[in-house]
Amino acid sequence: MQTASTNICEITGHSQELSEFKRGIVIGCHLCNKSIHEISLLLNIPWSTISGIITKWKQLGTAATHPRSGKPCKITARGQRILKCTVCTEVAVCRVNS
Repeated sequence: MQTASTNICEITGHSQELSEFKRGIVIGCHLCNKSIHEISLLLNIPWSTISGIITKWKQLGTAATHPRSGKPCKITARGQRILKCTVCTEVAVCRVNS
């Protein structure tokens, strides 16, 4: 059984997003001049999440989630650089030995 003091990250995990209703409540509290700390204590949501919601609302005018553009890359930019460097050095070594 969960208590009222359970953190939202413990309930949903870090990969879960807040519902549109909860994001609306955060924006409403912000418009009522509540501080981020007060909203965090009131809704039991980490202050960093609240800060992100408010920042997004100020920049875009909405707190709704937007779809990502395209499929995420399977390999990071760092991985691509390492792979490219490894391939170049192996080709150079092969040419020297030939």
